[in-house]
Amino acid sequence: MKSKMDTRSIGVFDSGIGGLTVLKELEKQLPNENFVYLGDTLNFPYGDKTKEEIIKLSEKNIKYLISQKVKLIVIACGTATSQSLEIMKSIFDIPIIGIIEPTVVYVKKMNLEKIGVIATTGTIRSGAWEKNLKQEIPNIEVVNRACPLLASIAEEGKAKSQESLEAVHEYMEIFKENNVDTIILGCTHYPIYDEIIKNEFSNKVNLVNTGVAVATKLKQYLHENNMENTGEKIETKVIISKEEEDFDKKIKNILKSAKNLDITKFY
Repeated sequence: MKSKMDTRSIGVFDSGIGGLTVLKELEKQLPNENFVYLGDTLNFPYGDKTKEEIIKLSEKNIKYLISQKVKLIVIACGTATSQSLEIMKSIFDIPIIGIIEPTVVYVKKMNLEKIGVIATTGTIRSGAWEKNLKQEIPNIEVVNRACPLLASIAEEGKAKSQESLEAVHEYMEIFKENNVDTIILGCTHYPIYDEIIKNEFSNKVNLVNTGVAVATKLKQYLHENNMENTGEKIETKVIISKEEEDFDKKIKNILKSAKNLDITKFY
């Protein structure tokens, strides 16, 4: 016999607006669920921080989300997933999902021999994407590229600027040289560049959005563990740790279809 529906929110965190691209996909696939999103803008960016710093920040973010009575937490950040996920799972007695494992499972179904990965410097340095991909798909060739400028440019709301176009052009060269036609957007800021990246390849490239993979995994997990909210959605709450210029506008631009959106400035 099924238990009462679980109306508690799902917690999501990232260093800034990037994780909103994951939240956007969660909203699409889980329309009845409530969400609390934490953008740690005070400590942005995460990509150039040490593993020890990332662990401390992840622990702080998760403690805050737990204080909001969430039922599950999504680390919507490639850097935090690669550096702290396993440690966070050992510390906290709450389900925690990162962006790497669900995306690797998603990619495995594509039967690829070669794939590209773009991510922050810290994530690429950790080797987490390549390690996880080769564990699941032993013969796959992985071409990596750190893209340190893209998260900052996106956070500034300048994803369509000349600086952005030039950075994307430079970062994509390695994939053109290696004839890579499928690229994992390994930082959650990167789906903001979807159109620009596709234009670089004359639309002859397949971009893997981690948000889609995470939403697919989460939907299955909630169902299997009887944690779904089968009632009506109450709200999606977005919280940032430091005031940012035009942040409301940036949030609403990404979460265009979010229902009952509540934006809180600080935690």
